[in-house]
Amino acid sequence: MIAYLFSFGLSGQIKNIGMPNVKNYKRTEYKGGTQNWSIDQDKNGNIYFANNSGLIQFDGSTWRKYSLPNNTPIRSLKIDDSGKIFVGGNSEFGYFKANEKGELQYFSLLKLIKKKDIQNINLIWRIHIYKGEVIFQSFTKALFYKNDKISILNAPRKFQFSFIVNNRLFFQDKVLGILEFKNQKLYPLKGTTVLNDKEIWAMFPLPNNKILLATLEKGLFVYDYNNVKEWNTDANVFIKRNTSLGGAIIKNKFIILNSVLNGVIICDLNGKIIQHLNRQKGLQNNTILTSFVDNKNNIWLGLDNGITFINENSPFTYFDYSYNIGTVYASVLHQNNLYVATNQGLFFHSWNTPFADEPFNRVEGTIAQAWNIQVINNTLLCSSNSGALVIENNKVSKILDTKGYFGFKQIPKHPEYVIGENYTGFSIFKIASNRAAFINQIQGFDETTNTFEVELDNDYLWLKKDSYLYRMELSDDLKKFETKKKYTQISAINKGIGSLQSINDKVYFQTKNHFYRFSKDQDVFFEDRKISNLFNNIPVINTLIQDSKGNLWYSFNESLGVLEKSDNGKYVKKQAPFSNLSGNLVNNYISVNTINSKNIFIGLTDGLTHYDATIPNTFITKPTVFIESFSFPGDTIITGNLKANEKLFNLPYSGNHVKFTFSSPIFENQENVTYSYKLKPFEDTWRSWSSVSIKEYTNLREGNYTMKLRAKNSFGIVSEIDEVKFTITPPWYRHFLAYILYLLLICLGIYVISNRIKLKIRKNKYYETIEQRRLYLERESKIRHDQHELEKEIEKLKSDKLQIKILAKDKELVNNSLQVVKKNKTLNTIISKLKDIDANILDDSTKSEFNKLHKSIVKEVNTDKSWKDLEKHIKNVHFDFLKRLKEKYPTISPRELDLSTYLLMNMSTKEIAEIMNISNGGVELARYRLRKKLGLNKKENLIGFLMSI
Repeated sequence: MIAYLFSFGLSGQIKNIGMPNVKNYKRTEYKGGTQNWSIDQDKNGNIYFANNSGLIQFDGSTWRKYSLPNNTPIRSLKIDDSGKIFVGGNSEFGYFKANEKGELQYFSLLKLIKKKDIQNINLIWRIHIYKGEVIFQSFTKALFYKNDKISILNAPRKFQFSFIVNNRLFFQDKVLGILEFKNQKLYPLKGTTVLNDKEIWAMFPLPNNKILLATLEKGLFVYDYNNVKEWNTDANVFIKRNTSLGGAIIKNKFIILNSVLNGVIICDLNGKIIQHLNRQKGLQNNTILTSFVDNKNNIWLGLDNGITFINENSPFTYFDYSYNIGTVYASVLHQNNLYVATNQGLFFHSWNTPFADEPFNRVEGTIAQAWNIQVINNTLLCSSNSGALVIENNKVSKILDTKGYFGFKQIPKHPEYVIGENYTGFSIFKIASNRAAFINQIQGFDETTNTFEVELDNDYLWLKKDSYLYRMELSDDLKKFETKKKYTQISAINKGIGSLQSINDKVYFQTKNHFYRFSKDQDVFFEDRKISNLFNNIPVINTLIQDSKGNLWYSFNESLGVLEKSDNGKYVKKQAPFSNLSGNLVNNYISVNTINSKNIFIGLTDGLTHYDATIPNTFITKPTVFIESFSFPGDTIITGNLKANEKLFNLPYSGNHVKFTFSSPIFENQENVTYSYKLKPFEDTWRSWSSVSIKEYTNLREGNYTMKLRAKNSFGIVSEIDEVKFTITPPWYRHFLAYILYLLLICLGIYVISNRIKLKIRKNKYYETIEQRRLYLERESKIRHDQHELEKEIEKLKSDKLQIKILAKDKELVNNSLQVVKKNKTLNTIISKLKDIDANILDDSTKSEFNKLHKSIVKEVNTDKSWKDLEKHIKNVHFDFLKRLKEKYPTISPRELDLSTYLLMNMSTKEIAEIMNISNGGVELARYRLRKKLGLNKKENLIGFLMSI
């Protein structure tokens, strides 16, 4: 069975199961014409296409287009070892070569031939490099170019196409058949005139010195240098039905045949079709104009509308939507059928029938999501959203339970019984003697689950749900869980619970790549260091599966890896080959179905992949990387087209804003190519890996710089370093000549400054003398001023002292005046009382003395001018005060002026009352009126106010 599947041999990497990864490029991406007629590759790995609009270059990141002078389509191209790209169009041929800026510049070779030979050249359909010559072949002639000279070989009648097979050059002539060119002559091949009515588009070497001829409409023929015979094979049937436009050969083991109507086929040297790719299988167009095998044995197709890349050099092939399957959760081989559980139901494909063109078929009765497909006791069980299903003869023969199920596990010590995990818990089934039956729902656990992470040992059922681990003990009658315990961690050192798995029929618990087992006797988890050590240099995993061959498959960060178990029991890590699957694995449902080392099926979000572990890892190669372009203001250099010794540039300082673009001609899994770079000496460390293929630097200082670049492919392999060196010249003001000028200017400046300093010192001495004289005069003036101020101060002190004395005298005078007033008052009182005495009653002598006394007293009172003198003195002393007060308050009365003066003299109320001859209350009333006239409030001090005037 399996021998049949691989009876064609796979030593050349071509697989007959599944499809290789296909990537289409539309004309909107490569910005060219629709048709692509020829393909070639240079030493750097760049791919070139002869396109209707010109020459298309693709470096893995950027598409570039170069046109012929007459803008005609290019029909043929060939690249020689020097890097020249020879092209041919309509009455035009020549070559493209990179100029000093890396741009491909076209050089026409028409000038090397005579004008008469130019007129009937027409289209150049084929270009060959043969024995040091470049051969341009049209329908009318072949032009041989060497050492800048061209020799012409005219067609005997009319050429069709030309070919190189086993280092021999052949032409097809429409009348003479196939001609071999040797020793500068054409020699007809025996028996080939039978092909005159057939257009030969390709010739391929076959074993036993035979040649395979691919014609446009008549099919495939074999020529043994004597006779031409039809190649009666499957490939011939296909070509007859779909016509052929040539093809290519892979390692002289597999033949690529292009068709007009139905895509491309790859057959072996016996004509057995191994692969067939068409529009239904992922191509964007069914008309294949040309095919090319690149330096990694991958295939490029030039289509009638677009370009296609086929990743043939890979151990992986795929089953996608074209095979009628979606997201795959599990697969199994049973009774010569491959069954696949998907989100759209359960599907199958006959194992004995080639997978080339037939899609998978749906198992009848399965239209709901199928989570798992398993063979237990020779019974095929499907766990689906519709329930637990038994599959027989590719249809549902029995529904064991209608609840949704995730999967089944056999119960140790009860080989005929299985436990099924459903949406609400667990159930028991009996699977034996081709009889399957539902037994019971297990009581004691009814929580909802959403994954199938269940393992059983001889004592417990273990379930990982979310971040918890459940340990449940099943009763002997299998009807309930007698005990249930929940764990949040299995190790005090390594927190959390990563995954639950069975390895070598033992249940393991993993956290952070440390694997533990459970001891029932000690009721404790203990680490199995032997298993843990296998994962020392592996990223932290989240799922582990052991396949039927003992290999350990693990997932991490949406990627996959495997520890392959060898015959001696040791494990070999394989991780890089699976990097192409990163991001396409089904999280929490890692599915690996190992039938044998040649047939391993892995479930993906968009289908199923087939992996052949026996194919050598020759497809994993060190990538190449190029700084594709180097731009600065005003110019761009295509450095990817230049040789290493040409990558040295001088930039003016105005060009210190530079930009680099990166490319790596890695066409398989191109989106996972990452770059790291550093600009020395601007940066000392490499930048982090990134898929961004452009970098700019601004405002760089003058100096010598080296841009270093490296790439890492999807397998984690790092390329060699590519570099571009450039020098930024300093601005004129930092040029070395400018520094010399600066030095001369500094010297001149020092000289001028020195002289100016000396002059200034002399001036300073003169000014210092003048300043000293000025300071002396100022000091002398200040002394005089201070002396004058001191004298004024003395005068002021004298004045103040005199004023104090005057005030004291005023006080004394007032007191004396008051005594006089009191005396006069007493005398007035005496006079008043004397008046009351009747003098008539007195004798004359007494009366005379009485009158004398009265007159003397009256005279004393009338002649006393001390009060008037006091008033006059007070007004003279306080004249300025009274003047200021009167000016400030014009309405003030003389009586109020007197009161103000008395208050200023700090006289008491009683003294004022006596002087003004009023009562104490009258004084207070007068004070009130004075305050009001002066506009003072109650809180302001009247005497203080008067003193401030």
